[in-house]
Amino acid sequence: MDNLKISTAQFENKSGDKEYNLSVIEKLAAEASAKGSQVIAFHECSVTGYTFARNLSKEQLLDIAEFIPDGKSIQRLQQIATQYNITILAGLFEKDEKDNIFKAYVCVDKTGMKAKYRKLHPFINPHLTPGNQYCVFDIHGWKCGILICYDNNIVENVRATRLLGAEIIFMPHVTMCTPSTRPGAGFVDPELWKNREVDPTSLRLEFDGMKGRDWLMKWLPARAYDNGIYVVFSNPVGMDDDQLKNGCSMIIDPFGDIIAECRSFDDSFETVTISPEKLSLAGGSRYVKARRPELYRDIIGKEHQSEQKVVWMKDENI
Repeated sequence: MDNLKISTAQFENKSGDKEYNLSVIEKLAAEASAKGSQVIAFHECSVTGYTFARNLSKEQLLDIAEFIPDGKSIQRLQQIATQYNITILAGLFEKDEKDNIFKAYVCVDKTGMKAKYRKLHPFINPHLTPGNQYCVFDIHGWKCGILICYDNNIVENVRATRLLGAEIIFMPHVTMCTPSTRPGAGFVDPELWKNREVDPTSLRLEFDGMKGRDWLMKWLPARAYDNGIYVVFSNPVGMDDDQLKNGCSMIIDPFGDIIAECRSFDDSFETVTISPEKLSLAGGSRYVKARRPELYRDIIGKEHQSEQKVVWMKDENI
């Protein structure tokens, strides 16, 4: 397994404007490829936009959703991947022949679509259907998995994907800067975004504090460290519908160290070369081998009624 040069991106998407969002994806993919990157990952629903979907009817969702792999957006992503010889990961709403709607994330390269994953814990709209399986696939000899946003809050999902062989887990998000029962959480005032060129300090304080990055640092590096994996986290920056998001797209190594991070307010990406040696050197590889599932197999697997609540959303939308 060779070293892999990989990029994580962030940009300010436009709600429902696939053509615009795909144009930004193409621009950043082209720039990353020109700098030698082999892979670039974008955020959850980067093709379609995300937060605006909480107010859509099923008919409106079906209108913006696409069949995969035959939809126009997938074809466009494949064209971009082929033109710039780079593997692309991006997200959108998916529909099937029975009008089920999913939150999907795909991986494409010049050979076609390599993987499709459906979010296991969607909540932005009650008409979404949860996915029902994990996803592990190959990129340039590396075993990769995908878990979308809330999926990563359930630690079993990360461990299960690791046990299925994943060495890299792509974690596309639209997160941070929303209310929570957690101290210090809350929305960030959109006026700070409008004034970012004149007063970047006030915006950065909000983005990096407990509403944003400080909260992320409580748990995201631990997912990489505990499992001995590389984590590729992607998140939008700027306005997503009426909510301001803080970016911080980053790549974390199996030691739990941040080795690349987007720190600007611009549409951008950061790139790093990852090496297979860290997978075995990091403690997580030893912890996985030291497991004793006979102690907790029945505890973890016993009957359970799943209940998912998102504080910032109204009950009728959960």
